Formats: sequence, C-alpha cells, structure tokens
Amino acid sequence: MTSTLTRAGARTASPRHRTKMVRWRGPLIAWLFLAPALLLFLYFKFIPMGLGLWKSFHEVHYITDTWVGWDNYKTILTDDAFGAAIWHSIVLALGTTIGSIVLGLGFALLIEGPARYLWFVRTAAFLPVVTTMAAVAEVWRIMFHPADSGMLNTIIGWVGIDPQPWLASENSSLWSIMLMSIWRGTPYDMMIFLAGLVGVDRTLYEAAAVDGASTWRRLRHITLPALRPVFWILFTLAAIRGLRVFVEVYVLTNGGPNGSSEVLMTLIYKLGFQSNELGVASAGGIVLFLATLTLTVVVQLLRRRQAA
Repeated sequence: MTSTLTRAGARTASPRHRTKMVRWRGPLIAWLFLAPALLLFLYFKFIPMGLGLWKSFHEVHYITDTWVGWDNYKTILTDDAFGAAIWHSIVLALGTTIGSIVLGLGFALLIEGPARYLWFVRTAAFLPVVTTMAAVAEVWRIMFHPADSGMLNTIIGWVGIDPQPWLASENSSLWSIMLMSIWRGTPYDMMIFLAGLVGVDRTLYEAAAVDGASTWRRLRHITLPALRPVFWILFTLAAIRGLRVFVEVYVLTNGGPNGSSEVLMTLIYKLGFQSNELGVASAGGIVLFLATLTLTVVVQLLRRRQAA
C-alpha cells in the first residue's frame, strides 16, 4: 500500500519537477552563451575601470603608489589645460551632434522611398561609417592641406573663396575636425532616421495632403513628432561620440596647434602615456565617464518626462 502511494506521489511530482527544469533551462543556456563575453568584459573593461578609479586617488609610481586623495581631481578642475580641453570637447560634441542629426535627417528625407536604385545610394552613403577612423582621418588630413593646391582649397576656390589654413590655424583647427566628424556621423544618423521613417503611418500623409497641408506642415506635424524617439536616441549616441572623440583629433592635429584642438581624450592619453602622470590621467578618465553617464541619465529623464 505504501509503495503504491509513493509511486503515485512520484508520478504527481514528476511533471512539476519537469516544469521547473524547463523554466530554468532557458535562462541557464542563455547565461552559458553569455559567459565568455561577460568574462571578457570583466577582464578587459570592469577590472580596468576599478583599477582606474583606484589609481585616480594615487600618485602612481613604478613600484609603489602614494595616496593623494582628491588632489588629482583638484588638478583637473583648476588646471587651465584641462579646462580648455573640456571646453573643446563640449564644443566639438555639440557641433558634431547638431550637424550630423540635421544633415542625417535631410538626407533620410531625400532618399526615403521604395525605388530600386535607392539601395545603392544608401549603401554608398553609409560607407564612411564602416571605414576605419584612422584611414578616414588620414585622408581628410591630406584634403586639409593648407596650400593653394590642397583639395578643399581648390574646391572652395571654384566659388571664389580664398584658401583656408584649416588644421594649421588655431582659429580653424577645431572647426575643421568638426567638419570631418559631421561628415562621418551623418550617414549613421541617416540610416537610423530611415528606420524610423518606415514606422510613420502613410495614411496620415494622404489625409494631410487632402486637407491641403503643405510639405513643410506635413514634416512639422507628422514626420518630426513620429521621429521623436529616434531624436532622443541619436542625440544620446552622437553626444557621447562627440565627448569621447580621440582618433580623429590624434591623427589630424594631435591637439595642436598650441592646444587649440586639444580634447579631453587626447590630453588624458598624453598625461598617461607620455608624461607618466597616470594618477591625473585616471582621474580625467573618471571625470569623462561621469560626464557621459550624467548626459545619458539626463537625456533619458527628459525623454520619459516628455513621453509622460
């Protein structure tokens, strides 16, 4: 009698046990697939971030480190070179963000549609994004040659504009880098806008056209409101990309002339790997991380408030 009840209880408990196994099997398999990537992130990203935070409170030597507390951060906040680099980073981020978003939206509206030939146009326009940044910067460095025979000076000479010094002048070096950054960021923003335009209800355009709405009014009252989530995403990504700019500045000017295009990333690199001031460089990296985190949180809060 007892053995019969035991077998019956086992039979009733077995499906429940199998349900738990099935419930845990999916997440377990997912975590197993994620484990190699998580280990790489831990070793190459999170552990270095922790070490950077630790070193930002020290004066780093070859053998031992000396605790200096907040002195490295005070140096960043009071040093004129850091102040100029932070200002250049902000200007470059704002200019790149606004320029790439405006041009990206314009190009997306121009080539948006089902025509067969547009796939080639989109692919050709997107090529700068997949090209190595160092190669792009080197090509633009050649184009920015300040002599009369320089490529860009030759082009602007066709419309009667005098040759420009571009990267060789303190007044135009940062703006020249911004021009190249906008050129490279525009195709990426364009493709995101194209993806957003696919979700716009076409019947709204037809109804607006029947009501006599002009193209500008359709853009203002239908297209732009529908693309609002896309704007938030692109603003966040483009602003972060502008704050963390390094390769283009390093290849084009290396922060020159006379520090006129020095940004936070290039200054951190020089302090850490050229001047061996790893403590101050680590503090600069932490400040840049906090600025990026703050920007992301603020944008998300504004987006949620507007959505509500």
